[in-house]
Formats: sequence, structure tokens, C-alpha cells
Amino acid sequence: MGRYNLDMAFAGRRVLCLESRRAVEMEELIRKQGGEPFVAPSMREVPIEENESAFRFADRLYAGAFDMMILLTGVGTRQLNRLLATRYSEAAFADALRRITVVARGPKPTAALREMGLTPAIVAPEPNTWRELLRATEFCPERRIAVQEYGRTNPELLEGLRGRGAEVTAVRVYHWDLPADTGPLREAAHRLAAGQFDIALFTTAAQIGHLARVAREEGIAEAALDGLRNCMIVSIGPTTTEALEEFGLRPEFEPSHPKMGFLVKEAAER
Repeated sequence: MGRYNLDMAFAGRRVLCLESRRAVEMEELIRKQGGEPFVAPSMREVPIEENESAFRFADRLYAGAFDMMILLTGVGTRQLNRLLATRYSEAAFADALRRITVVARGPKPTAALREMGLTPAIVAPEPNTWRELLRATEFCPERRIAVQEYGRTNPELLEGLRGRGAEVTAVRVYHWDLPADTGPLREAAHRLAAGQFDIALFTTAAQIGHLARVAREEGIAEAALDGLRNCMIVSIGPTTTEALEEFGLRPEFEPSHPKMGFLVKEAAER
């Protein structure tokens, strides 16, 4: 570790990250901060191919059955648009959204909407969780609400909306699964069990569940979780923190903004 200033950055410490879509970028960010990265992709988005429920939702949307739609992810917004275009006109989804109140969870669904020529009426502020969504829509009069879900269902959001008297329809367009190549993730579990990491960075809630899943399959679940407890754990935001806490893991902190650059920089500063 002699080539690093020990008063700055990661100073050669071993940093685990389970980011998938932007794995290369995370590796570069960690290295720039003086860390020794091990980035193990932990998940992939799997479209729900036989998605008749999405088409049933579309039939109701086009018939005027909703007055608000909440879009939770950019990937999900794009996939839903593409899916519906296989049965209806390419512009049908965007045209229907123009007639109702559109709410975006943050910048990613907002960007996807802009690609469709749309601007959301409401954008939830950082850290872009279900709590901010509920606060941002608290005084809205709309009560027939569709929610585009991501990966796994969000019962807190759905129950919060229903608690106001809303009729809520969840629309799932993909789910999370293990990556096609689980080798790096299994290696990460074994390295954790052997105490070979100093810092662990989590960038989405599904990562800890997938890590625990492969660790169980390898017969090292408790040892891997113990290895995490001996690391400085950093979570990108409240939803990810809640998932970690379900496994008895307490993050050291969340960054000032729920973005990967802030996550790595502020972890290095700690």
C-alpha cells in the first residue's frame, strides 16, 4: 500500500461492489480513489415475456380507466412502451399518458419519458424512494392509479396509495434474476467468507438477496454475512439500506446523493 497516501482515499483497501449494468464504471471509480476493486455483477433484468397482465392494463388505460400513472424505473418505462407497441400502435402508450397525470420516481424514468416526447407532471425528489413518491403525490386528487413496478413489488408504496382511498393497479414488466455468469458473484461470496474485503458498496436493493442466495448454494451463507459485518458497508440509499437490514446488516452511511460517483467518493473520504 506504499504507493497510496494513507490519509486519503481508499489507500489500497479491498473494495467489493455488486453493480451489474455499470460494473466497468464502478471499477474505474474505485480505482481512481485508490481502492483495489472486485466488482461482481449480481443481477440481470429479465423481461416478463408472456405478460398478458400488461396488455390487460393497456386495454384499461386506453379506455380511460386511470387518471394517474407512476413510473418507477427508466428501464421499465422503455420495456413497457416496447411491449405495448407489439400489439398496439407505437404512439398509443405515449398518447394515453398525455391524457393523465404522469409521476416519475426520479431522473431515469424522466429521461425515458422525454424519449417518448413526454414531461412528467411530478418528479419525486432525492433519494427517490417510495416515501418521496407518497409525499410528492399527497395532495393529488387522482384515485385511479397505475404503478409500473421494478424487480420486486413495493408493498409500502401500494399500501400508502390505497390508504388514501386510491384504486391501485401494479404493472410488472420485468424481474430480477441472477446474472448469466454467476462465477464472479460466487467468488465474491467465498472471498467474503474468508475475510478478504475491507469495504462493500451496495448500489441497489436486490444485490444483497442475490449474494445471500449464491452463498447459501455454496454452503457459506453465515460466513459470507459475517464477512460483510466485518466490512465498512455503504448503501446508495434508503431502499437498499432496508434490504441490507433484512439480513441484519447495518450500513455505515448513505451518500449525500444517491449516485454512484458520490457513493464511491464519500466512501473513500470516510
